[in-house]
Amino acid sequence: MSYTALYRKFRPKTFSEIVGQEHITRTLKNQIMAERVGHAYLFNGGRGTGKTSAAKVLARAINCLNPIEGEPCNTCEICKAALSGSLTDIVEMDAASNNSVEDIRSIREEVNFLPTLAKYRVYIIDEVHMLSTGAFNALLKTLEEPPEHVKFILATTEPQKLPATILSRCQRFDFKRIPSEDIQKRLAVVCNESNIEITEEALQTIAILAEGGMRDALSILERCIQDGDTKVEADKVKDLVGIPKTVFLYRMLECIVTKNPEKCLQTIEEILKDGKDIQNLVWEMIKYTKDMLIYKVNGTLTLYRKEEIEQIKELAEHTTKDRIFSIIYALSDLENRMKWSSQKTILVESEMIKLCMEEEMPSFKPETAPSGEDVSRIMALESRVRTLENTLKQLSSVKTIPEEKGNTRMQEVVPKNPPVKKNTTVKKSDTMLDNAKPVEFWPKVMDELKQNGKMMLYTNLIHTNAKELNDMTIGIEFPNGMTAFGKTVLEKQDSIAELTKLVSMECGKQMRIQYIDGKSTKIEPKQDSNTIENVAKGFDIPIDIIE
Repeated sequence: MSYTALYRKFRPKTFSEIVGQEHITRTLKNQIMAERVGHAYLFNGGRGTGKTSAAKVLARAINCLNPIEGEPCNTCEICKAALSGSLTDIVEMDAASNNSVEDIRSIREEVNFLPTLAKYRVYIIDEVHMLSTGAFNALLKTLEEPPEHVKFILATTEPQKLPATILSRCQRFDFKRIPSEDIQKRLAVVCNESNIEITEEALQTIAILAEGGMRDALSILERCIQDGDTKVEADKVKDLVGIPKTVFLYRMLECIVTKNPEKCLQTIEEILKDGKDIQNLVWEMIKYTKDMLIYKVNGTLTLYRKEEIEQIKELAEHTTKDRIFSIIYALSDLENRMKWSSQKTILVESEMIKLCMEEEMPSFKPETAPSGEDVSRIMALESRVRTLENTLKQLSSVKTIPEEKGNTRMQEVVPKNPPVKKNTTVKKSDTMLDNAKPVEFWPKVMDELKQNGKMMLYTNLIHTNAKELNDMTIGIEFPNGMTAFGKTVLEKQDSIAELTKLVSMECGKQMRIQYIDGKSTKIEPKQDSNTIENVAKGFDIPIDIIE
């Protein structure tokens, strides 16, 4: 007698045996009992969630000679023939390998013939999203108005690839991921009927590894008994699928928390010698770190032994939530980079050393831009220093030329293609703001700048007010005046473009902006403005000149 895989041997034969999809099976049974079965169904969901099994049960139920509350009896002539695969009125087609126009045309020709034994001729088309465009077009009319004796059941994992014309012609049922608890219960039944001795921890491990798919869970269970040993424990499951033991994960995170790169590299070497996959190691570290974060937040974990929970507790107490977040994001970034690298081990080892040596890694934090006044001031200062350095380099490379009065002045360094700047800065006038209306959306614009990472622009606009000067102009007032550095930043073309865009979006029409200097006196350059000391003063940075 040939061997039958567990997922085929224990394929559901009734709606009640389909795990975790009660919202669908209940509706289908009600339709059958009320004799209101549709002509076309679309079953959508992840792999191993019961789409094909539900289609087969539905095909038998609508043709069963003795249905029981919407369920097939599985004992009548029709049900037995369908279960054995000899009933020609139930046609199963794999669209992945039969996706041409000719395959669909053959269906169109067959639907005109009455079924041989059953009441309905049922076509189950699996992986229907693989059909070609021509095949979809050939199916449209038949799917919309099939003969009364024909039913279509389509199954797919990617409904977004189906044309809208197909979707609108079907009753759609979305199969959700099966909860781990339901998978555990079903596995317990399978093990009981198959005389497999399995621990509760092993059931939990398989249910988690299945990721919501019953077929995957049965396949993992089958691998565990292939050696002839019907006793299954959690460690055996982890060894077969290549998952590092929890003790290794604890040691890795302990090395990161305690900053011990030498021990971390030794642990990686032990894991690789144990035959574990390096990609699995990173994935399990992410999950382990996530569980550590969850324990630090609510103090509960369910899928670990008592001693393992104590280890997680110890790690959580010696680190902060921010540190755990940074580790998770660093490991996630590492996992993405490993997909495109042929040197995965080198990537992992270098990243582990970096994690062990660094206290915080802002680049891996979830925020796309830094926040807080301290960070803003630091960023602004760094930019001002860079600008000053560039200016000093320019001043050191220019020549002096005589003026008409005999004094010397610096030759202005002008780029070859200077950008055209609009004169957006004016001196405050006593009558300029008399009729101006305050702008209520200005705080929102400031928040947008902050969220978009325009921190340089944001920091120079912190203490400003915005008023509507006229129907086409928004004035940005600087009560404390504008610094030379601030003016340089604000009058850049990209800064003006960004502000103009945000202001125009809030106003609902194209607007322009104008800066208004709140100081009554305009900053005038002195005669010796070409000196380095005065350049430094313009940037508001203390500097000592050594002759």
